Amino acid sequence: MSRIQVAFPVPADRAFAYLADPRNRPAWQSSLRAVADVVPVDGDATAAGTTWTDVTVVPGVRPRMRTTLAEPGVRWVEEGRCGPFRAELALFFSPAEDGSAVVAEFSVRGIGVGRLVTLASRAAVAADLRRAAQLAGGA
Repeated sequence: MSRIQVAFPVPADRAFAYLADPRNRPAWQSSLRAVADVVPVDGDATAAGTTWTDVTVVPGVRPRMRTTLAEPGVRWVEEGRCGPFRAELALFFSPAEDGSAVVAEFSVRGIGVGRLVTLASRAAVAADLRRAAQLAGGA
């Protein structure tokens, strides 16, 4: 697992609501063109059990995603599957002096290169979370 921490200029519950809603992802996640097929649980797209498809910038790569854990303002976990690859992203939220701190832990597994993909993704994930912090602060 790789670990990144980013300061958000909004309270933890607001950072959670923004990050956990897959419909917001294309605005801040550089690898996405869109999300499709969002199926929320009881009308809540941030709830555990929500599913969607990531439409990536790589033609034909469309991982199927699922929220596996959702504790508003505390933590949120997703898993994704695409061919032989499996990915997991966990976000942990805590209050901070000027808003909140968001810690992301993520990993990619599959066909012997998962660790390399995880390490190579670190800079992009950090940049994406910094972009999300800016957008959440202006939302």
